[in-house]
Amino acid sequence: MTNLAQTPLSDRLRTLVDTVQHNERTLRRFQNVELRLIGSQDFSSFLDTLFCHLPQEFALASVRLWLDDRAPMLLELLEPGALQALGQTDLKTSREGGLAAQRLCAEGRPWLGQVRELDERACRAFFGEDDLPASAIVLPLAVGDNVSGYLCLGSDDPARFGDGMATDILERFASIVTASLDNVAHRERLKQLGMTDALTGLANRRYFDERLREEIMRAVRYAVPVACLFIDIDSFKRINDTYGHQTGDRALAAVAACVRQQVRLGDTVARYGGEEFAALLQGDRSDALTVAERVRLAVEKLDLRDDHGERIALTVSIGVAARTIAGAPADTATLGRAMMDEADRAMYQAKRNGRNRIEAMVQAAGDHVQRQ
Repeated sequence: MTNLAQTPLSDRLRTLVDTVQHNERTLRRFQNVELRLIGSQDFSSFLDTLFCHLPQEFALASVRLWLDDRAPMLLELLEPGALQALGQTDLKTSREGGLAAQRLCAEGRPWLGQVRELDERACRAFFGEDDLPASAIVLPLAVGDNVSGYLCLGSDDPARFGDGMATDILERFASIVTASLDNVAHRERLKQLGMTDALTGLANRRYFDERLREEIMRAVRYAVPVACLFIDIDSFKRINDTYGHQTGDRALAAVAACVRQQVRLGDTVARYGGEEFAALLQGDRSDALTVAERVRLAVEKLDLRDDHGERIALTVSIGVAARTIAGAPADTATLGRAMMDEADRAMYQAKRNGRNRIEAMVQAAGDHVQRQ
């Protein structure tokens, strides 16, 4: 009797272990694809990962990507001549496709099921004249309520995508695709407009100012918070005078890389001038202070060495400004400049209060609060 009772339990445990191991393998495979997407240096390599590597990795019959060519960061990427040059038939931009996807993904939720359930218009929008897959999932690519596209994965297995299927991993993957697309669009735009800083590889001031204008417009339109960090390397002149300009350049590059690593994918970081950096963040004051503290600590721990192998101490002073902006779109330049000036004043307050610290302007009272 004991053996009979133990056998089903043993089978259940084995099944559970097999399921956990399968999920771990699946996650690792998704992570490999995600790393390729995040590391994409241009739009072509981004699409190659989606349309070639992803279906091979997960035995998909098809991958389709629909993008809204009206989205500000995609305008240059989806210019008709650029699309023809890419030669990607699986990339769609038709209004028909967007409307079909919007109907399917009500309230921003994925749609999944057997493709024969779709109406003819939706099938044509996603699959054209190709053979239809047996089942599919349509995933919105969105930041908040702002949808920039949809990713459609198709399978020859009618049970692959169906009711009751957990979509958590795929929704997470869609968020990585969204962030990576934004990152690629930034990189492509930097190339097109020549807005990179040669020493650090970051955006330059001209590009930052353009992104600030766009983010302020977005913040006004959707009533969402936006934040800015103004970051200055402490005692940088002393580093140049003591160790030479080559070491100073290495310090700038090290701090630039450090700041880039501490902000989120899709946030904008620029060398604003000299030893000053600026970061444009999507989030409120609390989010900005958290990021600023990560940056401050990371720079403080940097291991920069002089020509004799001695460690050079590096610290930064950071000013923070954040707000939910109310105003007219026509006022975006003024509103953006006001926020930058606020962050700049906070940074100088951090200098006066001892360096290697964070200061944030308190709008209501007009005074400062510190955070170390």
